[in-house]
Amino acid sequence: MLVTITTRGAVGASADVDALDLSHLLHKHPARAQQFSLSVGEAHVFYPSATSEECTAALLLEVDPVGLARSQRFGGDAEALSQYVNDRPYASSSMLAVAIGQVFRTAMGGRSESRPERAAAPMDLEIRLTSVPSALSADGEGLATRLFAPLGWTVVEDRPPLDATRPEWGPASTVGLTLTGSVRLGQALRQLYVLLPVLDDAKHYWVSDDEVRKLLRAGEGWLADHPLRDLITERYLAHQRGMVADATDRLLGLDADAADTAGLEARVAPAAQAAVPEPVADAPVPLYRRRADAVLTALRDVGAHTVADIGCGEGALLVPLMADRTFTTIIGADVSPRELARAERRLHLDDASDTERARIRLVQSSVTYVDDRLAGLDAAVLMEVIEHVDESRLPALEASVFGAARPGAVVVTTPNADHNVRFPTLDAGHFRHTDHRFEWTRSEFRAWAERVAAANGYAVEYRPVGDADPEVGPPTQMALFRRSSPTTRTEAAA
Repeated sequence: MLVTITTRGAVGASADVDALDLSHLLHKHPARAQQFSLSVGEAHVFYPSATSEECTAALLLEVDPVGLARSQRFGGDAEALSQYVNDRPYASSSMLAVAIGQVFRTAMGGRSESRPERAAAPMDLEIRLTSVPSALSADGEGLATRLFAPLGWTVVEDRPPLDATRPEWGPASTVGLTLTGSVRLGQALRQLYVLLPVLDDAKHYWVSDDEVRKLLRAGEGWLADHPLRDLITERYLAHQRGMVADATDRLLGLDADAADTAGLEARVAPAAQAAVPEPVADAPVPLYRRRADAVLTALRDVGAHTVADIGCGEGALLVPLMADRTFTTIIGADVSPRELARAERRLHLDDASDTERARIRLVQSSVTYVDDRLAGLDAAVLMEVIEHVDESRLPALEASVFGAARPGAVVVTTPNADHNVRFPTLDAGHFRHTDHRFEWTRSEFRAWAERVAAANGYAVEYRPVGDADPEVGPPTQMALFRRSSPTTRTEAAA
């Protein structure tokens, strides 16, 4: 599988664009070939041309078709002939998308310390893929064109005959694909990351609930308005109906919780309403929803009415908190103004009544700094937060939350590292998210929680989140801290 990315420079009185900026944005040196061992095979990055006038970066992915067919990681019947006689090791697919996501991860995020202005601006790009599945529609248009053209790309599909000596067999199902356009590099890579598996319509790995988050992150800014949004969502999520329904709701800016459906028609334009899928009976509940439900259950168990969601992000927990009138005061705190803005949009605060707006406040704050606005509440929630904090900063987190804010209860959830071996696409030694500073085993999490509880006058209990594996436990672990007395931190320590 091969993809090349080319940009051209312009040097003169009216323009000064260095094509070699591409290498800075991709974070790959043009003077040497590099090799990466990935779960899908061996990836090679090299530059067929690297001058200020023209720079081309190539990503070549080599896979072992026999090893792929026999691998338990990728499933399938190793004895079936179809596992060996097919084009999957050669035609661009979800395997190439995984390679792009891993090798060009920083570029996908649109980050560049050396060329920030170039990363943030559109650049003239030409992307070529040697072999891409592109089924023909009834009017003879290839799926690749229908997917990429609405995004502003000029699309050329080079479709050879299936066999030049047998014209009656018709055209091949794969094409040589060329995309040209002025697009931010990060956006272009994210579009490839999503649309390559859509073209192939056969992901090579088991699709977990984490794929919804990946789709929403990679599709930000372009997927919600794409004319083939439903097709993209269904294929990217391997036709998992529960995930497709959830992703569609979130792309439309809706919350799918039952408590929020009463206001659905008032908030959704008629055209969008038709796109909202009907609830799917017996659909699997994604882990992040089970996590939010477990947190809500814990808050109700401790009788909380005033709650702070510290590290609230885009408001995944704030929405069900706001929908439950039991919670009279809700504070969403996050260090990122961008995430708070997303939370505000997701909560529809612009359209909320004065009474509703009085119940909830969004504040910019860090979990490692004392903030009087978070003090004296019934409960505080750190849902998937601590693993994003450097371990050296955890004492500051403990002092600000358990010492200064000192709520009646604290709910903490974090990934269970013991369970990571059950994720088929997660390589050994890797974390579930690139921003995780650590991931604790069950014994490590309990050791931390016991120490924090003893030092600050709390009792702690542990609850599983998600299906508990008999050997490695649940995918998420929860600690519920209850303040054992109204003593101050100093008194507890004494």
